[in-house]
Amino acid sequence: MNIVCLYGSPRVKGNSAAIAGAFCEAAEKNGAAVRSFVLNKLNFRGCQACYGCKRKSDKCVLKDDLAEVLEAVRGADILVMASPVYYGEVSSQLKAFIDRTFSYLVPGYATAPKPHRLEGRKSLVLILSQGNPDEKSFTDIFPRYATFFKWMGFETADLIRACGVMEPEDLKGRADVFAQAHALAQRLVG
Repeated sequence: MNIVCLYGSPRVKGNSAAIAGAFCEAAEKNGAAVRSFVLNKLNFRGCQACYGCKRKSDKCVLKDDLAEVLEAVRGADILVMASPVYYGEVSSQLKAFIDRTFSYLVPGYATAPKPHRLEGRKSLVLILSQGNPDEKSFTDIFPRYATFFKWMGFETADLIRACGVMEPEDLKGRADVFAQAHALAQRLVG
């Protein structure tokens, strides 16, 4: 089982990264191979709406650090995307990656029987941390991206979410979040 983990936070040791790390560690203990990318350390642009992936190639035509990430996701069984919630949305680093996944869609994707180019059974794990303690806030993020990734062939999507965690020390004592990460890794990999 191959897992690609994308760290979307500019904080390498932030809350979403800690949760993703716990998930990946548990998955590795269950035999998965994990490849991780810290998006903030890569040099890349968002989608340029050039349609090169529809007219010239079956892949994104931009030549930057995200090309390797997009290719790794093609071969993954599980994609983990971890991000803090910034202004009611995933980080700009993760959003730029998500926009570039447009390249996974075939020309005529809106009406194509198989709208995507990805092969194999894939699962999405979205990990979100937010400073706002209100669990009713920002609940629109997960269903939106679960829908997009289902369109791209991801058969399942799961959410791990920690609310009320602004600073890294806020996650201490949140055994419930880490237990959820371990249980999900066991279910998906074990």
